[in-house]
Formats: sequence, C-alpha cells, structure tokens
Amino acid sequence: MSTVQITAADVNKLRQQTGAGMMDCKKALTESNGDFEAAIDNLRKKGAKVAASRQDRESNEGVVIAKTTADGKRGVVIEFNCETDFVAKNADFVAFANSIADLAIEKNPASLEELVELELNGEKLADTIISQIGKIGEKVGVSKFESVTGDKVIAYIHGNYRLGVLVALNASPANADEVGKDVAMQIAAMNPVAIDKGDVDSKTIERELEIAKDVIRAEGKPEEMVEKIAAGKLNKFYKDSTLLNQEFVKDSSKTVAQFLNDVEKGLTVTAFKRVQLGA
Repeated sequence: MSTVQITAADVNKLRQQTGAGMMDCKKALTESNGDFEAAIDNLRKKGAKVAASRQDRESNEGVVIAKTTADGKRGVVIEFNCETDFVAKNADFVAFANSIADLAIEKNPASLEELVELELNGEKLADTIISQIGKIGEKVGVSKFESVTGDKVIAYIHGNYRLGVLVALNASPANADEVGKDVAMQIAAMNPVAIDKGDVDSKTIERELEIAKDVIRAEGKPEEMVEKIAAGKLNKFYKDSTLLNQEFVKDSSKTVAQFLNDVEKGLTVTAFKRVQLGA
C-alpha cells in the first residue's frame, strides 16, 4: 500500500502531462508510490495493453491531413485513423494528426515505415501512437502517407478532413495557389487514374480494352468492327479518367489541360496524390 499522499494537484499534473483520465492517473500514481516517471510508464504500458487488445477492431474513421512546406516545393498527405466518428471530430485527435503531418514536413521521410520511426516530442512516433490508444481507448494509427515534390505544390483538404489532395505544377504563376486549388478540387471530385494518357499503366489499358470488347461482342457487333469500336471506347476512358483530358469542372468548354495552358502557356501538372478516408 502506498504511504505517499496523492493530491488532486498531483493527479491533475499527471493528467496534463499524459492526457489520461483522472482515475487512471490517480491509480497510476498510487501504484507507483507517487513517482511521476513510474506513473507515466504505467500509463504507457496500459496504452500498449489497450493497443494489443484492440488489434482486431476496425478503424475506418479518422482524418486526412495535407500540408506543404513553406516554400511550396514539397507536400505530404497522411491518413490517421480511429474507430469512431466521435473521436475523429475531437479537436485533440485532429491536432495530433496535424502534428504527424508537421513531422513529415519537417523530416521528409521516404515512407510510412520511416515516418513512424521518427521522434515526436522526444518519443518515437510509433510509441506515441500506442500512448494515444491508451488515452483515447480506441485503435488509432497512420494508414497512409504520400508525398509530392514540384516547382509548385498545392495542398487541399475536402469534406471536413475526409479527403486530401496534393498537386504539383511545373511552374508557379502569380495565381498558382488558386489554380492549384481548382485542379485539386477537380481531382477530389473526378478521381482521375493518371495525369495523361501515357501515364496509365498497361494492365489498366488491357482491362479496359477487354471489358470494351466483351460488351461490344455481347451487343452482337461484327467481329471486324470490335477492335475499332474498342479503340473508341478506350479514348472515351482516357477523356473521363485522365486528369489533363477531363472536362474542367468549373468550365466544361475546356479540358483541364486547356485551362492550365490558358493560365500560362505550357503550365501543366507533374504529379498528384489523392487520399480518401477509408478508401
């Protein structure tokens, strides 16, 4: 039994340091005989225990955060998940997700695996996430991390952190932020598979052609017409599904490529990433 008196001030201090509940903090201090470091360790162990017990839980809620460096040359987008919409809307949860994105901006990791090994506030991010599980009581974690570099990178978050987009342009006109946002909104709404025709992978092209041919044959078209009609359907696929060839959502009289060229001759998109919550 502890011989040290645990005061309300002690409990509150530990709560402020860890974010754990009042009763959990009191119990941890009592079990550690008032030793703050030991109490923090106890709470962290509890977090790890909670994490282990929730590994089979679905965590499809959460937030998507997209940010760029101050010079606009690089951007990152992360998806940070939890189990319930209630937690996803919590200001502390969103702030923690933002701190992960800030860490990625600062340290420029090459992968999600590298990101979780970085230190956040003196502790490895992977361990900090375990502590968050103990604090929140839900399974949380980073499920996606993407980065983009370019002459001008614009970040866009859509739908209350439900979807994030990064767009890289090959130049930085005076209105680059506005133009980039327009293109990012296009990507958010239309979900292109690639920037241009030449960027579509061969497996996707083969699949689209095979589907088209099967449909054409099922319609009873002569075999000698199948290839020609399938080629036409593939061109329609390019128009609908590649960014630069799509109709611009803000002006359907133009493609996205024409819109960009009207802004500045030769302006185009060099890269993009689209991360949708739970997708």
